[in-house]
Amino acid sequence: MATERLNSILSHLSPSKSGLSAITQKNADDVVITLAIRTPLTKGFKGGMKDTSLDFIVYQLLKKVIEKSNIDPQMVEDICLGNVSNGKAAYIARAASLAAGFPTTSAASSVNRFCSSGLKAVQDIANQISSGSIECGVAIGAESMSEGGDRLEKPFHDALLQNQDAKDCMQPMGQTSENVGNDFDISREAQDKFAAESYQRAERAQKAGWFDDEIVPFAVTIKDPKTGEEKKVTLTKDEGPRYGTTFESLSKIRPAFPAYGDRSTGGNSSQVTDGAAAILLMKRSTAQKMNQPILAKFCGATVAGVAPRIMGIGPSLAIPKLLGKFNLNLQKDVDIIEVNEAFASMAVYCTNVLGIDPSKMNVRGGAIALGHPLGATGARQICTGLSECRRQKKKILLTSMCIGTGQGMAGLFVNEQL
Repeated sequence: MATERLNSILSHLSPSKSGLSAITQKNADDVVITLAIRTPLTKGFKGGMKDTSLDFIVYQLLKKVIEKSNIDPQMVEDICLGNVSNGKAAYIARAASLAAGFPTTSAASSVNRFCSSGLKAVQDIANQISSGSIECGVAIGAESMSEGGDRLEKPFHDALLQNQDAKDCMQPMGQTSENVGNDFDISREAQDKFAAESYQRAERAQKAGWFDDEIVPFAVTIKDPKTGEEKKVTLTKDEGPRYGTTFESLSKIRPAFPAYGDRSTGGNSSQVTDGAAAILLMKRSTAQKMNQPILAKFCGATVAGVAPRIMGIGPSLAIPKLLGKFNLNLQKDVDIIEVNEAFASMAVYCTNVLGIDPSKMNVRGGAIALGHPLGATGARQICTGLSECRRQKKKILLTSMCIGTGQGMAGLFVNEQL
């Protein structure tokens, strides 16, 4: 312990010139991940969680955190829930944590940064640990899209609408996808080819059992819509992958947003999905004292703004910004990349502009094939990315997503389970 503390002090006095060697150093004050788990992702409105409320999803996942980590709940000082669609998320975070077995001394809150809410929750807990405010916390990303969406109920005030960028924040996501496709000439063919690859990778990963170590079995009650009969089932697999999907089959699907363009379809856009993911974080010295397994080191996260009408290109700015802070090269230093496939248009754009090696990105498929429970995906990517790092024995994980209203967010992690 004393040696690690000394190394931490020395690293600040004599920082390494190499960005990669600097972030892979181990210090007592590092923020580390000791557990990363998620629910299966199920189809919105018709899948396994269609009759399961958000509060029960969060409650049951928090119980799994205690069970899987075997941690003393008294040690958890704060719980942060990333969620987009539920205005009562802060109530839910607190009530679900208490019911799950966390004490009244464990605080709780919610955050909403649209599609990156799960990563934002991780960043908030990590920043508290880094600043010394707490030593241990849980970040959750959770969404029941079956319960409702996040659309604006009425236009902004006229004062806001005088500004074009502010007005563009009201554009539907489908419209922004078509904007990206049209502005940057991302063809329907390119989008369908990308989507087909996502489905094929997800199918291959699911059949091989690659998701098994990140998914926890999830017990729910499903109601038959015709008879009203209820039955209890245990969900163990993602419902999104469509086996046998090909470029040819996707090419036959009609455009989903004909009022704005003809390139985005239900086949090359992310699925409406229910699901959740949880990340347990603490100081490295705390993890060692509590005998917790250290899965990864959280290095940092950042955001970048873009024009709202082309919100999908957000990762193309957030990723270089984050890597620049750590003096890292995307092609040389990063091993596994998770970029959220909100739409194939933005995924293709970001891949091309950043020069991402396709063999490193979304190895198990992404939101097109797996689904995109809005508030959960930022945390889900961490679970999937770290699992893939372990499988391939790779070290550096980068996650990123575009964010509605014109933003991008990215997170950086070092796998320690080699």
